[in-house]
Amino acid sequence: MKAKKRMGWLALCLACTTVMAACSNKEGGAEAPDNGGKTVVTLSVEQDSEFYRALEQKFELAYPDIDLQVQAYKGIGEKIEPQDYEKYQKTAGTALLSGKGADIYETVSLPVSEYVNQKLLLNMDDYLKQAEALNKEDLALNVLDALKLNGGTYIIPGGYYLRAFVGDGDALQNVEFNDKTWTWQEFGAVAKSLIQAEEKAGAGRRYAIPDTPPDVLLQEMVVDSYNLFVDSTAQKAKFDSPAFKSMMQQIKEMYDDQVMTSKPAEAGSQLFYSAVLQKPADFINTPYTLFTNPKLLHKPHNGTKGSMRIIPMTQYAIQAKTPVAAEAWKVMEFLLSEEAQSLPGREGFSLLRSVNQKQLSEVREQVKNGTYKLPDGQTAKVPDGDFGEFQEMMDTADNFAMLDGQMIAIVGAESLAFFSGQKTAEEVAKLIQNKANTYLNE
Repeated sequence: MKAKKRMGWLALCLACTTVMAACSNKEGGAEAPDNGGKTVVTLSVEQDSEFYRALEQKFELAYPDIDLQVQAYKGIGEKIEPQDYEKYQKTAGTALLSGKGADIYETVSLPVSEYVNQKLLLNMDDYLKQAEALNKEDLALNVLDALKLNGGTYIIPGGYYLRAFVGDGDALQNVEFNDKTWTWQEFGAVAKSLIQAEEKAGAGRRYAIPDTPPDVLLQEMVVDSYNLFVDSTAQKAKFDSPAFKSMMQQIKEMYDDQVMTSKPAEAGSQLFYSAVLQKPADFINTPYTLFTNPKLLHKPHNGTKGSMRIIPMTQYAIQAKTPVAAEAWKVMEFLLSEEAQSLPGREGFSLLRSVNQKQLSEVREQVKNGTYKLPDGQTAKVPDGDFGEFQEMMDTADNFAMLDGQMIAIVGAESLAFFSGQKTAEEVAKLIQNKANTYLNE
């Protein structure tokens, strides 16, 4: 597959991170240099940061016999140009295929599925099972298990975001539904009844989600249920399936019924938002910025789980041929320690449940005593019972797929012909299927 096709969309549209793995003139792997008797372990990242500076210092204090060398393609604050992604991926892929390069790679923008299929990355399952320094009961296993590939742990994230779904709690009081199980078809029916009830009550015209073209909604729905339509291991697409055709028809129906609209709408007219939560405090910050009485919901689905989608901010993998695998694992193990997970500059939710619980508990106490302020300076009045729901959502989030951005771009571009009425769902599904398989087999 052409590597360059993967880069831009993942880095820009999914907004996972701009940090990627890279190379430098210092090489680890088979050519790890001697450094005064210390074992050298190299960690390759796209851009240096204060977090990596602190990580290197703290790790070497904990393991004085190991010299951790962070190799950064770009320095702190340096601008990353689009061509840098392609240059890096080509260099990193060449190094991995030859068994050279760094011992550990930050891999969020690398084609990890391909590398796993080619046995270029180390399966860390045995290391995880035998790790004595880790409190396994404290690990967010729902996240680690969700990120498994071919049944093995090849990548471990340093932090992650969650894709949430938020509704107007005041309006939702007027309708019965089960957001833990609802499909997009059921969501459309619920939204339609809400809109009719609001109009009847004189609240004005409302929309489930305005200012969103149907092809964009389709892309998001495919992202949420990616594994239904792309078998990354077998390199096969399934867009000619009844499920995908039905998805397109469901979307068109919601726009035809004006449940959704591509047009902007007046403030206060939106019933639902799809939003990204970056940290535990965002269970309060994001919903209460959107609505006075928000309701955090499970997202509608089409044959997949409705739990929150996991968006890794950073993810790390060990090169399969590194001669210092044991030492490289110590770096990964340290990344999962409370000390590293609590370092300033680490982005996203923690892989330690205790760290997330502590942050959420602090917010809870501040809300109770009336001192917690939203980003706009307002005070948030949050029912205390909601915090238990927030905790459950953190502990059960397990929706993740190793996405290929070019695949999502194909879906968006080709679906326009259906939503504009130029082609049938069957014709567009077949066209997307053919283009997807051609791409997968390049």
